Amino acid sequence: MADPSQQRVTKELILQAPSAATSPKMAKMLLLLSALLGLFSAARGQTFHLGKCPTPPVQEYFDVTKYLGRWYEIEKIPVSFEKGKCIQANYSLMETGKIKVLNQELRYDGTVNQIEGEAMVYNLTEPAKLGVKFFQLMPSAPYWVLATDYESYALVYSCTTIIWLFHLDHVWILGRNPYLPQETVTYLKSILTSNNISIEKMTKTDQENCPEFLGRGS
Repeated sequence: MADPSQQRVTKELILQAPSAATSPKMAKMLLLLSALLGLFSAARGQTFHLGKCPTPPVQEYFDVTKYLGRWYEIEKIPVSFEKGKCIQANYSLMETGKIKVLNQELRYDGTVNQIEGEAMVYNLTEPAKLGVKFFQLMPSAPYWVLATDYESYALVYSCTTIIWLFHLDHVWILGRNPYLPQETVTYLKSILTSNNISIEKMTKTDQENCPEFLGRGS
């Protein structure tokens, strides 16, 4: 999934860039401060860490056709672009060979919010590493399937490196049903921690009393 807030951070950094009259040392300080302020603004509950993104191993012999269909969000690291409950994703194959992505959620005012995008595999030797794009002018966001049995659970990881100093983690635990056994959730979280990916800020997604019409988007 792509986070539109990253574009706002880039714009803020451009607007706050120091003038030519500023000393080189002060310029570096101002740029770093601007970056940090933008980073805190974009995070909004997400987890960020020093250094570049980690590279955890992904699902071996990933079969994207088996992965298609509806997935319910079970747990996640909170992201700024998800603000509701009953969150789910539907994946379907397009004539172009790309994957149509339909994300839906029920807002707390009773309205349904949805967004469509496209996903594709960029390297056939690593089919579990996909890229997802929701807007034409935005770069693709990493969508790495770390583990799945295709029938009950999936663990998805995405990470964005910011100015080569920090990275933002995104994690989703998904289920074919709105609930997963706790032992399965624990197993998936152990994959994250064994690869130095923090699970401290992960939260459960409310899947109670969800309308049946979710998932019927175009």
